[in-house]
Amino acid sequence: MRDMISKNMDKLGQFLFEIALPAAIVLVTLIIGYIVRGVLFSRLVRWSEKSKLKINGAVISSVKGPFIIWFLMLGIYLALEFSKVPENAVYIAGKILLALGIFSIILVSMSLSAAMIKAYSSKFEAVMPMTSLTENIGRVVIFAVGILIILNTLGISITPILATLGVGGLAVALALQDTLGNVFAGFYVTMSRQIRVGDYVKLDTGEEGYVIDITWRATKIRTLPNNIVLIPNDKLTKAIATNYCMPDKEMAVLINVGVHYDSDLKKVEAVTCEVGKEVMKEVAGGVPDFQPFIRYHTFGDFSINFTVILRASEFVNQYIIKHEFVKRLHERYAREGINIPYPIRAINNEQEKAK
Repeated sequence: MRDMISKNMDKLGQFLFEIALPAAIVLVTLIIGYIVRGVLFSRLVRWSEKSKLKINGAVISSVKGPFIIWFLMLGIYLALEFSKVPENAVYIAGKILLALGIFSIILVSMSLSAAMIKAYSSKFEAVMPMTSLTENIGRVVIFAVGILIILNTLGISITPILATLGVGGLAVALALQDTLGNVFAGFYVTMSRQIRVGDYVKLDTGEEGYVIDITWRATKIRTLPNNIVLIPNDKLTKAIATNYCMPDKEMAVLINVGVHYDSDLKKVEAVTCEVGKEVMKEVAGGVPDFQPFIRYHTFGDFSINFTVILRASEFVNQYIIKHEFVKRLHERYAREGINIPYPIRAINNEQEKAK
């Protein structure tokens, strides 16, 4: 009886040991992971504060979370190695853990690529303009390469898969013509740089506003009333568009004015240009170095008409410039005795009597 109890206790102890050892290995590995992460990332934070690189914070935040998961997967793999689990099961589990590890690295790489694009978008702009479309293309490429690496790691031949994707891709392309048309149109718009994020554009269909993003399907335009207009990329490539930011953002502001026929035109020109210079220097959105000028062009029915040429730093600033110029010019004309006539209609009494 005692021998049976002793044998059962030995089996129970051996069973508990077989469970406790792998669990202890996982626990110890996790503790080491937390210690390494604490020491490593504290030093990385101090180093990033000294170096002041834009990407450091993104790297630390992207890697800090998965770091413990990687140690957990390592602990599970080591626990299986020291356990009495069959070798085939350990081999399969190792492959699965490796695939999961590679997949987590893919996710981290996608996050880092997005962070790098945002941090260094001004430097990448010369090679590839930064939009949601180009950012997502980068993520898709990284994801696709990572999946192929995982399949190759698991011992799955990727050659038949690529051949199948080639044949299936043709069928998908035929089924998604409109969607793919918008994708390629968006890529063309992005790479041609004829319409860029931040530009103010106006289409022949009447839509106008600032381009805020180019996605895989549509280009987003924020109108001046602060609404969003979505224009399919395919339609945008076929539209007649005016880009008010090319070749540069500065633009001429034309304001039509008329003065009385009895006015001294030299004085009118001098006074008007003085007011224009004040507006250019004092109003936000004006171009201080620009010298305003006027051009007389029409003997109107009741006034001599001319155009004042001012300059705005960008499209939307023309409204405040026109507002201030009209207000100040009206006040200055009143002080100088320059008359802006009302519409006048003369009646020929003799001709009216003849009727």
